[in-house]
Amino acid sequence: HKTFKILFSLSFSLLFSPPPKGLGWYTVNSAYGDTIIMPCRLDVPQNLMFGKWKYEKPDGSPVFIAFRSSTKKSVQYDDVPEYKDRLSLSENYTLSISNARISDEKRFVCMLVTEDNVFEAPTIVKVFKQPSKPEIVSKALFLETEQLKKLGDCISEDSYPDGNITWYRNGKVLHPLEGAVVIIFKKEMDPVTQLYTMTSTLEYKTTKADIQMPFTCSVTYYGPSGQKTVHSEQAVFDIYYPTEQVTIQVLPPKTAIKEGDNITLKCLGNGNPPPEEFLFYLPGQPEGIRSSNTYTLTDVRRNATGDYKCSLIDKKSTIASAAITVHYLDLSLNPSGEVTRQIGDALPVSCTISASRNATVVWMKDNIRLRSSPSFSSLHYQDAGNYVCETALQEVEGLKKRESLTLIVEGKPQIKMTKKTDPSGLSKTIICHVEGFPKPAIQWTITGSGSVINQTEESPYINGRYYSKIIISPEENVTLTCTAENQLERTVNSLNVSAISIPEHDEADEISDENREKVNDQAKLIVGIVVGLLLAALVAGVVYWLYMKKSKTASKHVNKDLGNMEENKKLEENNHKTEA
Repeated sequence: HKTFKILFSLSFSLLFSPPPKGLGWYTVNSAYGDTIIMPCRLDVPQNLMFGKWKYEKPDGSPVFIAFRSSTKKSVQYDDVPEYKDRLSLSENYTLSISNARISDEKRFVCMLVTEDNVFEAPTIVKVFKQPSKPEIVSKALFLETEQLKKLGDCISEDSYPDGNITWYRNGKVLHPLEGAVVIIFKKEMDPVTQLYTMTSTLEYKTTKADIQMPFTCSVTYYGPSGQKTVHSEQAVFDIYYPTEQVTIQVLPPKTAIKEGDNITLKCLGNGNPPPEEFLFYLPGQPEGIRSSNTYTLTDVRRNATGDYKCSLIDKKSTIASAAITVHYLDLSLNPSGEVTRQIGDALPVSCTISASRNATVVWMKDNIRLRSSPSFSSLHYQDAGNYVCETALQEVEGLKKRESLTLIVEGKPQIKMTKKTDPSGLSKTIICHVEGFPKPAIQWTITGSGSVINQTEESPYINGRYYSKIIISPEENVTLTCTAENQLERTVNSLNVSAISIPEHDEADEISDENREKVNDQAKLIVGIVVGLLLAALVAGVVYWLYMKKSKTASKHVNKDLGNMEENKKLEENNHKTEA
């Protein structure tokens, strides 16, 4: 009867007695999935019979979950499905619950029972779940200025309790602003896990100031140690804005454009995305040409100089222009090509330049630069050659022109003969100077006998001139004839040379350059007339016969002297070698 009375009294106290005075509410905070540890917070009485833990349902009814006897040291756990294999009750009556869940958020009570009393200590359990790192999803591909458009959604999942989401622009908090910033927040709880998912949608009216600006969001939540905040990664959006200004470029970039070049006009707009089509306006053409952002002109001429423009197709007032100068260079050489003139002729030469800028002019003759432009009032043989007039614009790369004149100066052969006695008095040097073009061929003969002299010495042919010389030692007076012949004419000149024994001046016995072979015929005619007047015909014949005989003898002497001359040359060469 006594035992029944104690148990009845105990059951009544456990079910309906209020908590003992003096013990306030005690809260234990635990992270989701961790172990909840709840100390009993009561001093163990000496006459303790057992200790027990319970929790209270929302309606206040108790549910017993653990029992421990003070004498038998044994632990018993009630058959409560949600706490199966999760409970642990220590000797000091501390209750541990493993793998904390959201459903563990309850009011737990520790009870210590004696024969005549029941002591209670309540504990409130709070469970916290850190949400996932927020992420910006459903991001807009681009934003357009002056248009309110969804930027994206910020999502944070598996939170307990629910958290709050905040949007940032370049690190500064975005607050709702009518017509410019609209934030829509919602949260959903999983009925199984009781965890929350928070979603915040941002609608934003962008400006050009938002170019390259980072947007982020954060979730603020409560954990066992207090309030915390986690931030998302940055998101940068492509900002679309209309073109407000256009520019025009000339490609390829050159300091100057010349005739024959190809140029490309490129029009650019400062909008995003940039315009793909433009109107191009050419000089003198009021109507624009619709094209992509480039327009090419090939093989431009000087008449292409002018202002080029481009504009937007739908906004023709947004226009840009560029001035283009097509440089040109004209050269006219008169005369040009191959020109043949006679010596002594006058030849005016002009090199006329027409250019877009001041041009430099250079004259060359046979690849040698001349100090001034050529002018021929009376042509000489040395004037012949290849003349080039070359002009260029220094500021324009590759703009050069050149014309050539090949001048040929022709002349009939002109002869001048000279003679000089060697200081030793043993020989005489006879020189036949010839001038003419094409190069005349020179032939020596002995007047009277007609013998040809082949052993001669010639100088180089320079500027239409050269000479041929012979060295003789005549024993009698002799007349030498020099014949020069080219494609234009044949010219003959003669020179009387006295015997080596007869002293004479070394001055040249010149004959006019205009003499021809008829000079000799006229001389013979005059001699015949004179002889006919003085002597009878017979005497004249005898004299003529004697004269011819004398001429043949002199020819033999000349040939002999030429042989001696060769021997003298060899002797002189040997002497020079010996001296060396």
